[in-house]
Amino acid sequence: MPVSRTSGRRLRLAVIALITTLVIVGGGVALYVHFRPYLHGTNCEARTSTGVMPLDLDQAANAATIAAVALRKKLPEEAVVIAYATALQESHLRNLESGDRDSVGLFQQRPSQGWGTSAQLKDPVYAANRFFNALVKVKDYTGLPVHDAAQRVQRSADGKAYARHEEDARVMAAAYTGRVPGAVRCWYPPNKRKKQDQSAQALDTLRKTLKRKDTGDGITAANARSGWTIATWMVAHAQPYGIHEVRYAGRRWRSAQGHDGWTKDSDAPTDRVLIN
Repeated sequence: MPVSRTSGRRLRLAVIALITTLVIVGGGVALYVHFRPYLHGTNCEARTSTGVMPLDLDQAANAATIAAVALRKKLPEEAVVIAYATALQESHLRNLESGDRDSVGLFQQRPSQGWGTSAQLKDPVYAANRFFNALVKVKDYTGLPVHDAAQRVQRSADGKAYARHEEDARVMAAAYTGRVPGAVRCWYPPNKRKKQDQSAQALDTLRKTLKRKDTGDGITAANARSGWTIATWMVAHAQPYGIHEVRYAGRRWRSAQGHDGWTKDSDAPTDRVLIN
């Protein structure tokens, strides 16, 4: 039976409507994929098989600095766990200008107690170095409960308070010391990216922290764990230094797709962390 003009018109309209719907849906999916990295604003996270620890950019940068100082001093992961549990309790991993009495900085160390000057203790590298110097003097600190080791350094009013941060500290330490590769990611929207590329300054800052003499557009990694500690520091400091890309060990992190974390990059070297 031949199709009437009315039926044919309805069929064409139905086809047009279907095509229009598919185009709209497809466009919506494309927009979602494009903007998905920024749906959660600005943030970082350390993710391992045992948990996820969300951090803002400042907290992530401070955590990366603590891990870098530990790397320079060739300290075990447990030392970083203790440092993180302490800093989370004392300052929420923030470089505070003040605190109880004359306490300042990440670990709320007191100039009056001989930790250093207020200006020195507001430098996360200096503060972490002083914390670790005190920690390694604690006999068998790696065999002590985390809160006990922290308390022997800090001598706070309630040493047991450090225990509540141990789980988060262990997730962070596994990620920031590189035991779990590519476990830290940071993301922020385009209007939060620095237009000025200060990657050379970032390299100089990290080289001073690590006491390294590398040159060029990267830092040599002695082994995989140290490489990931270095790469993680770069990601955590990418926003203030305008770093666009970090490449290491067959992976790449890009600020434009920061929420996606580390993606495959077959050309990324295994002996050197590169940035641009």
